[in-house]
Amino acid sequence: MRFLRQLSAKELKDKICLLRVDFNVESNEDSFRIAASIPTIKYLLKKKARVVLLSHKGRPIQVQSSKLKVKSLGSKYDFYNFDLSLKFALPILKKHLKTTIKFLDKIPEKLPKGKLFLLENLRFWKGEEANDREFAKRLAVIGDFYINDAFAVCHRANASVTQLPKLLPAYCGLLLEKELANLSGVMKSPKKPLVVIFGGAKIADKTPAIKNLLKKSDRILLGSAAVNNGKYIPISEKIIHPIDWLGEDYLALDIGSLTLEWYLQELKKAKTIIWNGPLGKFEDKKYAKGSIIVANVIAESKAFSLAGGGETTQLIAQLGMEKKFNFLSTGGGAMLEFLAGKKLPGIEALK
Repeated sequence: MRFLRQLSAKELKDKICLLRVDFNVESNEDSFRIAASIPTIKYLLKKKARVVLLSHKGRPIQVQSSKLKVKSLGSKYDFYNFDLSLKFALPILKKHLKTTIKFLDKIPEKLPKGKLFLLENLRFWKGEEANDREFAKRLAVIGDFYINDAFAVCHRANASVTQLPKLLPAYCGLLLEKELANLSGVMKSPKKPLVVIFGGAKIADKTPAIKNLLKKSDRILLGSAAVNNGKYIPISEKIIHPIDWLGEDYLALDIGSLTLEWYLQELKKAKTIIWNGPLGKFEDKKYAKGSIIVANVIAESKAFSLAGGGETTQLIAQLGMEKKFNFLSTGGGAMLEFLAGKKLPGIEALK
């Protein structure tokens, strides 16, 4: 795998970089993933490269409207949804970079003058999710080289993730390199004891990661959702299920005080902690206590701490604890597949 930092200033100067980032956020006010991409963007601009930012957001619905309305889009896209436009990212980028950013509402045949560009949501074109090589060729024409700095999409076989690296000289960005180093570290040689926390509503989706980590971890602590849907989770003395919980309508929505006390004892013994998914419905204050206390304990711990998943990083950001964790991964599904030991298409494409 080749890395951006291996390229010389001479190799980057005046060259056009297609930089795959991930601005796919639930809320337009959530700038964690955008902020995480800033070091790579700054690095490229400092080296005098011209940068085109490529990202997707959400799942646009195909336009099912009159011909007149379709025509009003200028036939630029196969899909369109105003709420999923990437224009929301412009003020956030300008705040971080303090430079002019040109928005491209269509794929140009030739890049106009300028140093930094943001292309509209890639999923407005059906070729992106279809992993279409011809769509990738339309993008490749613009650039001189490609960089993947979007770990969060590396588990997806999309055109901008797996086809573009076949068409242009391709490299791993600064953020992606950091993601791989930290995740590989906790998987290959973690300081023991290793304690893993799996929460979130869809606990059953994390079964592959749980199974793979069983042989590496000392304890796996499960969130309250395991009470609601934990039948697919393997049985092991290493896996601790909640023994009490808070909830309503027959649903467990947070771990109870006895479970919390038990979990804190395990966390205080840990030398490495991996956390993916809040322990309860943290967006409701009634069910946020377990997640908040666990976050505080991890933040104050001397253990190496790695957390990931959109809701997990959102909670940590809300608590102002971003700098108290050793590493926050931008990946959700990608992090889970990595922890499950799977090969990620976006990573394999860079090899």
